Amino acid sequence: MHSFTEILGQKEAIEALQRAMRLDRLPHGLIFAGPDGVGKRTTAAALGKLFLCEKPKGEKACGTCQSCKLFDAGNHPDYHLVYRQLARLEREKIKAMELSIDVVRQFLVGPANLKSAMGQGKFFVVQEAELLNAAAQNGMLKTLEEPAGRTAIVLLTDQPESLLATIRSRCQVIRFAPLPSEIILKKLGDRGVDAAKAKSAAELSQGSLGKAIQWIEDGVIDAAWEIYQMLAAPSQSSSDLASWYSRAAENYATKQLERDELASKDQATREGLTVYLHLTAQYFQKQLTDSATIEHACSAIEAIGQAEMFLDANVNVPIVLAQLAMTITNSQRHDAVTSR
Repeated sequence: MHSFTEILGQKEAIEALQRAMRLDRLPHGLIFAGPDGVGKRTTAAALGKLFLCEKPKGEKACGTCQSCKLFDAGNHPDYHLVYRQLARLEREKIKAMELSIDVVRQFLVGPANLKSAMGQGKFFVVQEAELLNAAAQNGMLKTLEEPAGRTAIVLLTDQPESLLATIRSRCQVIRFAPLPSEIILKKLGDRGVDAAKAKSAAELSQGSLGKAIQWIEDGVIDAAWEIYQMLAAPSQSSSDLASWYSRAAENYATKQLERDELASKDQATREGLTVYLHLTAQYFQKQLTDSATIEHACSAIEAIGQAEMFLDANVNVPIVLAQLAMTITNSQRHDAVTSR
């Protein structure tokens, strides 16, 4: 139905958008900033439907006009989704890893300068805006500042700091918060997820319903239980630990390639490593309150942060994992000896 009533746990964000629409003061540019999977995309769709509605009823789209019907059918000519995979429409089988200037020019700047098809304006949603490269961001500055006609552009991102200052200054930032665990538990329960797995997913996803759902589907929740068991064993060898990370990341990449066969396997593998390193950091963060394990936890968290920097710098993955695993296991053994 694409309605604000569908969005749970984002009262402040929704009220700010409703107020702007009620006063007819919606900015040309908006940044929806917050974790993945907390309702940013759903909110953008609800706002777009209302923005393009021919006969809005207060802060709600009428649902019956031609615009609303086209929107609900998924083929509204003035509602534009902009995402990195659109590059493949230009170059077959390209592995789109960023939002390029070519995509921005063809699917945002170009259409934004045309008349709207249905006369109500144009609405653009840029997904994964943190992947906009510098040229793409600079290429959309004029459109953000002075779009032709009634136009709104919404940038969705979990990393607003990655956007250029010139982009941020032209947009109003709407903050989206992590969802309460009770909302995630209810939604997972509605999907038939058993209570124990739903509880683990709600805790590990840290307020992201979308992430909780995907991690259940991709086996990440089950894998997290495995790594936590390994981390709890002081006798665990560093080679076994490094091998586990490598194998888990490969499995994660396989799942992503099943969804999108043109995705980059290397990128998906590194994304998987990032997921499991993040979950490992969560494990050690829980130990920071225990004086017996705080030194080991701090050492492990520092090593994880360093590993993430090395991965971002494209350092050889096996070397990164070997160094991380050695740091963790050596610290574990030291704690085990000193606690005797």
